[in-house]
Amino acid sequence: MPVVVVTDSSACIAPEVAQRYGIRVVPLHVLVGGSDVREGVDEMPQPLPQGATITTSGASPGELTEAYSRALDESAGDGVLAVHISRQLSGTWEAGRQAAEGFGGSVRIVDSQSTAMGLGYPALAAARVAKAGGDLRAVYERAVDVANRGRLLIMVDRLDHLRRGGRIGTAAALLGTALAMKPVLHMVDGKLVLKEKTRTATKALAKIIESAADYAGHGPAAVAVHHLQAPERAEEVAEALRERIPSISEMVVSEIGAVIGTHVGPGAIGVLVCPGGADAENMTAEPAGQGESTHPQPEN
Repeated sequence: MPVVVVTDSSACIAPEVAQRYGIRVVPLHVLVGGSDVREGVDEMPQPLPQGATITTSGASPGELTEAYSRALDESAGDGVLAVHISRQLSGTWEAGRQAAEGFGGSVRIVDSQSTAMGLGYPALAAARVAKAGGDLRAVYERAVDVANRGRLLIMVDRLDHLRRGGRIGTAAALLGTALAMKPVLHMVDGKLVLKEKTRTATKALAKIIESAADYAGHGPAAVAVHHLQAPERAEEVAEALRERIPSISEMVVSEIGAVIGTHVGPGAIGVLVCPGGADAENMTAEPAGQGESTHPQPEN
Protein backbone atom coordinates (compact mmCIF):
# COMPACT_ATOMS: atom_id res chain seq x y z
CA MET A 1 0.00 0.00 0.00
CA PRO A 2 1.20 3.59 -0.58
CA VAL A 3 2.72 5.72 2.17
CA VAL A 4 -0.04 7.82 3.75
CA VAL A 5 0.40 11.58 4.17
CA VAL A 6 -1.05 13.32 7.22
CA THR A 7 -1.31 17.08 7.62
CA ASP A 8 -3.34 19.52 9.70
CA SER A 9 -6.31 21.71 8.88
CA SER A 10 -4.27 24.90 8.49
CA ALA A 11 -3.06 23.49 5.14
CA CYS A 12 -6.11 24.82 3.25
CA ILE A 13 -6.29 21.69 1.08
CA ALA A 14 -9.76 21.31 -0.41
CA PRO A 15 -11.56 18.22 0.97
CA GLU A 16 -12.01 16.70 -2.49
CA VAL A 17 -8.28 17.09 -3.21
CA ALA A 18 -7.34 15.51 0.11
CA GLN A 19 -9.66 12.61 -0.66
CA ARG A 20 -8.24 12.17 -4.17
CA TYR A 21 -4.69 11.76 -2.85
CA GLY A 22 -5.55 9.98 0.38
CA ILE A 23 -4.30 12.83 2.60
CA ARG A 24 -5.47 12.60 6.20
CA VAL A 25 -6.23 16.00 7.77
CA VAL A 26 -6.11 16.45 11.55
CA PRO A 27 -8.21 19.37 12.81
CA LEU A 28 -6.70 22.24 14.77
CA HIS A 29 -8.86 23.99 17.34
CA VAL A 30 -10.56 27.36 17.74
CA LEU A 31 -11.53 28.10 21.33
CA VAL A 32 -14.60 30.37 21.44
CA GLY A 33 -15.45 31.27 24.99
CA GLY A 34 -15.88 27.88 26.64
CA SER A 35 -16.39 25.97 23.39
CA ASP A 36 -13.77 23.95 21.49
CA VAL A 37 -14.43 24.06 17.74
CA ARG A 38 -12.47 21.60 15.58
CA GLU A 39 -11.55 23.29 12.31
CA GLY A 40 -13.10 21.57 9.33
CA VAL A 41 -15.22 19.33 11.55
CA ASP A 42 -17.42 21.52 13.75
CA GLU A 43 -19.42 24.57 12.75
CA MET A 44 -18.23 27.90 14.11
CA PRO A 45 -20.99 29.52 16.20
CA GLN A 46 -22.71 32.28 14.23
CA PRO A 47 -23.01 34.96 15.29
CA LEU A 48 -20.06 34.76 17.64
CA PRO A 49 -21.04 35.24 21.30
CA GLN A 50 -20.78 38.90 22.26
CA GLY A 51 -17.54 39.59 24.10
CA ALA A 52 -16.30 36.02 23.71
CA THR A 53 -12.53 35.47 23.80
CA ILE A 54 -11.33 33.65 20.68
CA THR A 55 -8.02 31.79 20.69
CA THR A 56 -6.54 28.82 18.84
CA SER A 57 -4.88 25.58 19.83
CA GLY A 58 -2.86 22.95 17.98
CA ALA A 59 -3.56 19.24 17.75
CA SER A 60 -2.59 17.27 20.85
CA PRO A 61 -0.13 14.34 20.99
CA GLY A 62 -3.08 12.05 21.64
CA GLU A 63 -4.99 13.25 18.60
CA LEU A 64 -1.92 12.87 16.40
CA THR A 65 -1.07 9.44 17.80
CA GLU A 66 -4.55 8.28 16.83
CA ALA A 67 -4.29 9.85 13.36
CA TYR A 68 -0.84 8.38 12.71
CA SER A 69 -1.93 4.94 13.91
CA ARG A 70 -4.91 4.89 11.54
CA ALA A 71 -2.76 6.15 8.67
CA LEU A 72 -0.12 3.49 9.34
CA ASP A 73 -2.78 0.80 9.25
CA GLU A 74 -4.03 2.19 5.93
CA SER A 75 -0.50 2.06 4.53
CA ALA A 76 -0.22 -1.61 5.53
CA GLY A 77 3.05 -0.74 7.26
CA ASP A 78 4.65 1.23 4.41
CA GLY A 79 4.80 4.29 6.60
CA VAL A 80 3.35 7.73 7.35
CA LEU A 81 4.66 11.15 6.40
CA ALA A 82 3.27 13.94 8.60
CA VAL A 83 3.66 17.51 7.34
CA HIS A 84 2.59 20.22 9.79
CA ILE A 85 2.25 23.95 10.34
CA SER A 86 5.43 25.79 11.37
CA ARG A 87 6.52 24.99 14.90
CA GLN A 88 7.01 28.74 15.37
CA LEU A 89 3.26 29.27 14.89
CA SER A 90 1.79 26.25 16.64
CA GLY A 91 2.60 23.44 19.05
CA THR A 92 1.32 20.89 16.53
CA TRP A 93 4.74 19.92 15.15
CA GLU A 94 6.11 19.28 18.66
CA ALA A 95 3.01 17.24 19.49
CA GLY A 96 3.60 15.29 16.28
CA ARG A 97 7.24 14.68 17.17
CA GLN A 98 6.19 13.27 20.53
CA ALA A 99 3.53 11.09 18.92
CA ALA A 100 5.92 9.77 16.25
CA GLU A 101 8.35 8.46 18.88
CA GLY A 102 5.97 5.59 19.56
CA PHE A 103 6.04 4.25 16.00
CA GLY A 104 9.65 3.07 15.68
CA GLY A 105 10.57 5.12 12.61
CA SER A 106 7.43 4.30 10.63
CA VAL A 107 6.22 7.89 11.01
CA ARG A 108 8.38 10.79 9.81
CA ILE A 109 7.65 14.44 10.55
CA VAL A 110 8.27 17.55 8.43
CA ASP A 111 8.06 21.11 9.73
CA SER A 112 6.76 23.02 6.69
CA GLN A 113 7.95 26.28 8.29
CA SER A 114 4.78 27.79 6.87
CA THR A 115 1.00 27.48 6.82
CA ALA A 116 -1.91 27.61 4.35
CA MET A 117 -0.69 26.29 0.97
CA GLY A 118 2.88 26.87 2.19
CA LEU A 119 2.00 23.72 4.10
CA GLY A 120 -0.58 22.39 1.66
CA TYR A 121 1.69 22.15 -1.37
CA PRO A 122 4.41 20.12 0.44
CA ALA A 123 1.75 17.75 1.74
CA LEU A 124 0.15 17.49 -1.69
CA ALA A 125 3.50 16.96 -3.44
CA ALA A 126 4.39 14.22 -0.96
CA ALA A 127 1.04 12.51 -1.52
CA ARG A 128 1.60 12.56 -5.29
CA VAL A 129 4.94 10.79 -4.85
CA ALA A 130 3.31 8.28 -2.51
CA LYS A 131 0.52 7.61 -5.01
CA ALA A 132 3.16 7.00 -7.69
CA GLY A 133 4.73 4.31 -5.50
CA GLY A 134 7.48 6.25 -3.72
CA ASP A 135 8.77 4.89 -0.44
CA LEU A 136 8.80 6.80 2.85
CA ARG A 137 12.21 8.31 2.19
CA ALA A 138 11.21 9.60 -1.26
CA VAL A 139 7.95 11.01 0.08
CA TYR A 140 9.78 12.74 2.94
CA GLU A 141 12.42 14.24 0.65
CA ARG A 142 9.76 15.56 -1.71
CA ALA A 143 7.91 17.31 1.11
CA VAL A 144 11.14 18.90 2.36
CA ASP A 145 12.06 20.05 -1.16
CA VAL A 146 8.72 21.77 -1.79
CA ALA A 147 8.62 23.28 1.70
CA ASN A 148 12.08 24.78 1.17
CA ARG A 149 11.04 26.39 -2.12
CA GLY A 150 7.76 27.93 -0.99
CA ARG A 151 7.48 31.63 -0.11
CA LEU A 152 4.45 33.04 1.71
CA LEU A 153 3.65 36.77 1.79
CA ILE A 154 0.70 38.30 3.63
CA MET A 155 -1.03 41.65 3.86
CA VAL A 156 -3.32 42.25 6.81
CA ASP A 157 -5.64 45.21 7.25
CA ARG A 158 -4.66 45.46 10.91
CA LEU A 159 -1.99 43.76 13.01
CA ASP A 160 -4.13 43.66 16.17
CA HIS A 161 -5.12 40.02 15.68
CA LEU A 162 -1.53 38.87 15.16
CA ARG A 163 -0.28 40.86 18.15
CA ARG A 164 -3.00 39.51 20.45
CA GLY A 165 -2.22 35.97 19.35
CA GLY A 166 1.53 36.44 19.89
CA ARG A 167 2.31 35.77 16.22
CA ILE A 168 4.12 39.10 15.76
CA GLY A 169 5.83 41.41 18.24
CA THR A 170 4.24 44.50 19.75
CA ALA A 171 6.86 46.78 18.17
CA ALA A 172 6.05 45.45 14.70
CA ALA A 173 2.35 45.82 15.41
CA LEU A 174 2.82 49.49 16.21
CA LEU A 175 4.42 49.96 12.79
CA GLY A 176 1.23 48.68 11.23
CA THR A 177 -1.02 51.18 13.00
CA ALA A 178 1.19 54.25 12.57
CA LEU A 179 -0.15 56.56 9.86
CA ALA A 180 -2.57 53.84 8.74
CA MET A 181 0.30 51.76 7.34
CA LYS A 182 -0.49 48.50 5.53
CA PRO A 183 2.33 46.09 6.35
CA VAL A 184 3.62 43.34 4.08
CA LEU A 185 4.64 40.30 6.13
CA HIS A 186 6.52 37.17 5.10
CA MET A 187 7.65 33.88 6.56
CA VAL A 188 11.32 33.69 7.54
CA ASP A 189 12.62 30.55 9.27
CA GLY A 190 9.04 29.64 10.12
CA LYS A 191 8.26 33.00 11.73
CA LEU A 192 5.96 35.71 10.43
CA VAL A 193 7.95 38.95 10.28
CA LEU A 194 7.58 42.41 8.82
CA LYS A 195 8.96 42.67 5.27
CA GLU A 196 8.12 46.29 4.49
CA LYS A 197 5.62 49.05 5.16
CA THR A 198 3.27 50.61 2.64
CA ARG A 199 0.65 53.31 3.02
CA THR A 200 -2.27 51.63 1.26
CA ALA A 201 -3.64 48.16 0.62
CA THR A 202 -3.19 48.72 -3.12
CA LYS A 203 0.52 49.39 -2.68
CA ALA A 204 0.93 46.46 -0.30
CA LEU A 205 -0.66 44.05 -2.77
CA ALA A 206 1.44 45.45 -5.62
CA LYS A 207 4.56 44.72 -3.55
CA ILE A 208 3.37 41.18 -2.87
CA ILE A 209 2.63 40.55 -6.55
CA GLU A 210 6.00 41.94 -7.58
CA SER A 211 7.89 39.85 -5.02
CA ALA A 212 5.98 36.69 -5.93
CA ALA A 213 6.62 37.16 -9.66
CA ASP A 214 10.31 37.84 -9.11
CA TYR A 215 10.74 34.71 -7.05
CA ALA A 216 8.72 32.53 -9.43
CA GLY A 217 11.09 33.30 -12.30
CA HIS A 218 10.34 31.93 -15.77
CA GLY A 219 9.86 28.24 -15.06
CA PRO A 220 6.79 26.41 -13.75
CA ALA A 221 5.47 27.58 -10.40
CA ALA A 222 2.69 26.53 -8.05
CA VAL A 223 0.78 29.54 -6.74
CA ALA A 224 -1.92 30.07 -4.13
CA VAL A 225 -3.94 33.14 -3.20
CA HIS A 226 -5.69 33.12 0.17
CA HIS A 227 -8.10 35.61 1.65
CA LEU A 228 -10.40 36.19 4.60
CA GLN A 229 -13.73 37.72 3.65
CA ALA A 230 -12.15 39.39 0.61
CA PRO A 231 -12.98 37.21 -2.43
CA GLU A 232 -13.02 40.02 -5.00
CA ARG A 233 -9.64 41.32 -3.87
CA ALA A 234 -8.24 37.77 -3.98
CA GLU A 235 -9.47 37.27 -7.55
CA GLU A 236 -7.85 40.54 -8.62
CA VAL A 237 -4.54 39.41 -7.11
CA ALA A 238 -4.87 35.99 -8.77
CA GLU A 239 -5.48 37.58 -12.17
CA ALA A 240 -2.46 39.87 -11.75
CA LEU A 241 -0.31 36.85 -10.86
CA ARG A 242 -1.52 34.95 -13.92
CA GLU A 243 -0.34 37.86 -16.06
CA ARG A 244 3.01 38.24 -14.28
CA ILE A 245 3.84 34.52 -13.95
CA PRO A 246 3.36 32.94 -17.39
CA SER A 247 4.19 29.35 -16.41
CA ILE A 248 1.88 28.71 -13.47
CA SER A 249 1.60 24.93 -13.18
CA GLU A 250 -1.31 25.06 -10.74
CA MET A 251 -3.15 27.72 -8.80
CA VAL A 252 -5.36 27.63 -5.72
CA VAL A 253 -7.61 30.55 -4.76
CA SER A 254 -9.32 29.94 -1.44
CA GLU A 255 -10.56 31.44 1.78
CA ILE A 256 -8.41 30.59 4.77
CA GLY A 257 -9.82 28.64 7.67
CA ALA A 258 -10.89 29.72 11.11
CA VAL A 259 -7.55 29.02 12.83
CA ILE A 260 -5.41 31.24 10.59
CA GLY A 261 -8.30 33.67 10.21
CA THR A 262 -8.40 34.23 13.96
CA HIS A 263 -4.86 35.62 13.76
CA VAL A 264 -4.87 37.60 10.51
CA GLY A 265 -8.33 39.13 10.64
CA PRO A 266 -10.82 40.10 7.90
CA GLY A 267 -9.42 41.57 4.70
CA ALA A 268 -6.15 39.66 4.83
CA ILE A 269 -4.59 38.45 1.58
CA GLY A 270 -1.85 35.84 1.35
CA VAL A 271 0.17 34.72 -1.66
CA LEU A 272 2.22 31.53 -1.78
CA VAL A 273 4.59 30.85 -4.67
CA CYS A 274 6.63 27.68 -5.14
CA PRO A 275 9.10 27.82 -8.06
CA GLY A 276 9.39 24.48 -9.81
CA GLY A 277 5.84 23.56 -8.88
CA ALA A 278 4.57 20.78 -6.66
CA ASP A 279 3.84 18.01 -9.15
CA ALA A 280 5.88 14.86 -9.65
CA GLU A 281 7.15 15.93 -13.08
CA ASN A 282 9.09 18.85 -11.58
CA MET A 283 10.82 16.98 -8.75
CA THR A 284 14.29 18.29 -9.59
CA ALA A 285 13.29 21.89 -10.41
CA GLU A 286 15.24 24.68 -8.73
CA PRO A 287 14.05 28.20 -7.91
CA ALA A 288 14.51 30.50 -10.90
CA GLY A 289 14.56 33.85 -9.10
CA GLN A 290 15.83 35.51 -5.98
CA GLY A 291 13.44 35.25 -3.07
CA GLU A 292 13.47 35.73 0.67
CA SER A 293 16.01 34.06 2.93
CA THR A 294 16.29 30.32 2.39
CA HIS A 295 14.55 27.99 4.82
CA PRO A 296 16.73 25.58 6.73
CA GLN A 297 15.77 21.98 5.98
CA PRO A 298 12.74 20.90 8.02
CA GLU A 299 13.69 18.36 10.65
CA ASN A 300 12.72 14.74 10.89
